[in-house]
Amino acid sequence: MEGSICAQLALGCWISGIVASSVDTIFTVCLPYQGDNKIAHFFCDAPILLTLATGDTHKAEIAIFFMGVVILLVPVSLVLVSYGFIIVTVIKMKTTSGRLKAFSTCGSHLLAVILFYGTLIISYMTSKSSREQIKHVAVFYGVINPMLNPIIYSLRNKDVMRAFRNAINRKES
Repeated sequence: MEGSICAQLALGCWISGIVASSVDTIFTVCLPYQGDNKIAHFFCDAPILLTLATGDTHKAEIAIFFMGVVILLVPVSLVLVSYGFIIVTVIKMKTTSGRLKAFSTCGSHLLAVILFYGTLIISYMTSKSSREQIKHVAVFYGVINPMLNPIIYSLRNKDVMRAFRNAINRKES
């Protein structure tokens, strides 16, 4: 990849991150808040702050939902479409060992992507009334998912898999 393309991609990520967080912040900060300011949630986030607002939150909900479409649904859609092409290409491979190796490599990444984006989509793109019911989703994408990533990716390593099998066999003995 050329340096200019890499710089453009990095700049695009920075700009989209700044725009998305600015939109969420602006719409959330402009709402009126009175009374209890305690959030019964894992961490303070824009969709959760909407539950504390005393005014009309419809515009803020629409803005956060639209940012969710741009920042969550578009990238995960592109990843899933590219994996569709990869799967079609892998299926056409002649050797079984090559197919298994390709699926092993792609499978761990696809699992991590689905866990990450799936929980974020549930968290950011649900209605205000159901946000109180999905606190465990925030814990999942904030704690469990980052904890699982090293495990998911290290299981592709032959030495790690051998040690894992040995540990299981010792426990059974």
